[in-house]
Amino acid sequence: MIEETFWHPVALSSDVASAPVAARLLERDLVLWRDGTGALQAWADQCPHRGARLSLGRVQDGRLECPYHGWQFEASGRCVQVPALPAFTPPATHCAHRFAAQEAHGLVWVRLAEGSEALPGFAAESDARLRKLNCGPYDVAASAPRIVENFLDMSHFGFVHEGWLGARSATAIDDYQVEATATGLRATGCKAWQPQSNLHSTAPAQVEYGYEVNAPYTAILTKVPEAATVAIDGYRESIALFICPLAPELSRVWFRLAVADFDSPDDKLRAFQHTIFTQDQPVLESQRPRRLPLDLRAELHTAADKASSAYRRHLKHLGITFGVC
Repeated sequence: MIEETFWHPVALSSDVASAPVAARLLERDLVLWRDGTGALQAWADQCPHRGARLSLGRVQDGRLECPYHGWQFEASGRCVQVPALPAFTPPATHCAHRFAAQEAHGLVWVRLAEGSEALPGFAAESDARLRKLNCGPYDVAASAPRIVENFLDMSHFGFVHEGWLGARSATAIDDYQVEATATGLRATGCKAWQPQSNLHSTAPAQVEYGYEVNAPYTAILTKVPEAATVAIDGYRESIALFICPLAPELSRVWFRLAVADFDSPDDKLRAFQHTIFTQDQPVLESQRPRRLPLDLRAELHTAADKASSAYRRHLKHLGITFGVC
């Protein structure tokens, strides 16, 4: 399955501390933990001895201990101690199933199979003029591709986000450009009239949007409102959507905010994003089919949907099968 060769977010880095943490990705159960050096580990959440969940165990002296019989596994995955047989030296075949893992953007990322794809980037991450924080997770009864497509869609603003990101009196979408990139697509020249485009809006504004898809289940938007309509000089923001595909019709969502605001409390910044996404969530969960149709004849399209249509074509070109139909 091609999806297994991509990197996917599975947990907040800060949530993986001294105890093992259960996670799930592409219908597989994982256990996340840190070894004696603090390095991140991501394994199948199943002891190779009798199949117990390793996430119910504990980390002891830099080793992961199974909760059932106390087998201890070192960071390489190899079992190094079987308490029932103190003199026994386990062979190399007595080992847990390990997966590649790394940390970025405040999240733990896991890849289930070997692949050449890089971890999704977020250009704003290196911009010291922008403050970064994560929002979520949100568990959504919708496929990851449906959620990405919603993120790329501006024509729902006046209805789903009325009074916030849009108004029923200003729903027209001007033409914009979409181009293919090495990792997905880029949409530029996107504009939306918004009553309150961000936490610091002082007046309705014409907001310039840019979108990028740089992995099957990852997308990034940038927003630049008219300068006179926001309380902070030079205000701009970039928001990354990072999705963990739990199951074909169930997803876990995080947002990574990069904003030109170093004064507002974290909770206040998160509250605005929470308001917007919880407006989207019931609509997303109402869509049928929950999996995104890749056959462009399965649903109707207009010129306002060109970004989402390009996204569907991109997934089909990649050979994505998880969360689509």
